[in-house]
Amino acid sequence: MIPSVRRTWAPRTQTPVIRHWDRRDKVSAISALTVSPRRQRLGLYMHVHPQNLTTDEVAIFLRALLRHLRGPVIVVWDQGPIHKGPAVRTLQHRCRRLHVYEFPAYAPELNPDESVWAYAKRLLANGRPLTLDALFEDVIAIGRRLHHRPDLLHAFFQASDLPPCLRR
Repeated sequence: MIPSVRRTWAPRTQTPVIRHWDRRDKVSAISALTVSPRRQRLGLYMHVHPQNLTTDEVAIFLRALLRHLRGPVIVVWDQGPIHKGPAVRTLQHRCRRLHVYEFPAYAPELNPDESVWAYAKRLLANGRPLTLDALFEDVIAIGRRLHHRPDLLHAFFQASDLPPCLRR
């Protein structure tokens, strides 16, 4: 609930002041940028959670993704420990449509999803939600806004260092 502070505009000689509560509440989120098989449509799927994400929440997110997407689902993600837990491994063994690959270690520049969260954090910067529910609503609103902006989703892919054949 403590806002990330970014540079902002203010009248000359008047330093902007951001007032906030000293609370450590937070929202955790997971998202996936999707490209249709024929690369005609881009999508964004997001799950917001009130505590730290665990391998169980990642598996729940992947199951929801599998329900929404047809055909094979290829997931490319970083080497985070929550991606390798027992719930995720069990799902991988049970679901033949799910194919998981990992980015090289320490390569966030390859992951277009990093641009999604950089954009969201910019929108949330200097914000001051009064409750955890308000913060939830803000994050969900950003996800909805992005879902309806294929131009931005396309820009996130273009901003990554993925090889051109893997970009839209």
